[in-house]
Amino acid sequence: MDNNKKAIIEKRIMKTGEAIKKNNMRFYYAPTCADVCSIVKDIIKEGDVITNGGTMSLNECGLTELITSPKYNYLDRSKAETPEDVKKIYRSAFSADVYISSSNAITEDGVLYNVDGNSNRIAAIAYGPDSVIIIAGYNKIVRDLDEAEIRVKREAAPPNCVRLDCKTYCAEKGECVSFNKADRQIYDGCSGDSRICCNYLISAHQRHKDRIKVIIVGEELGY
Repeated sequence: MDNNKKAIIEKRIMKTGEAIKKNNMRFYYAPTCADVCSIVKDIIKEGDVITNGGTMSLNECGLTELITSPKYNYLDRSKAETPEDVKKIYRSAFSADVYISSSNAITEDGVLYNVDGNSNRIAAIAYGPDSVIIIAGYNKIVRDLDEAEIRVKREAAPPNCVRLDCKTYCAEKGECVSFNKADRQIYDGCSGDSRICCNYLISAHQRHKDRIKVIIVGEELGY
């Protein structure tokens, strides 16, 4: 990355980080993906029960090898054999020591914005696990909640629907149906069972200081 561009990106990250701290969340800056593992390793403790939401950012940072180490008790939903097993892991997440996720958007005033289909991820971020670790590339930073909503509809939901093979308007057209008035009448919004934008969570000032830790990476990550 060009050093001049990197300098501006870092200024925006630090400004957002200060706002995150004012909202009673702990902030970390990771210049690159390679720096994330060492930060997470310092946060978690040997013997911790750890699980995670669906996140491309976790994989891109190479965290899987760390959290699946025998030093920790990892709840791996990918090994679930039945929908009922998946549901049990979702519910077990509420009593986990550590929950790792990304965020769909982070506003410059330090607010996390997340949207879910099954809503297990936003539920765990809001309540349950003693420690929540959010890992997000600088590309997730937006000016305000209006930009956060647009970001999800244009940049996050469409590729996630493709990844999850969800038969939605955004997977087919590349953006939310709400942006096209003519298609809203034809498609009747996004009301199918494949919809992934079902529940919305805005995490503002936190009552429990430092429960949520936010690692912003100086590289683009995830959707």
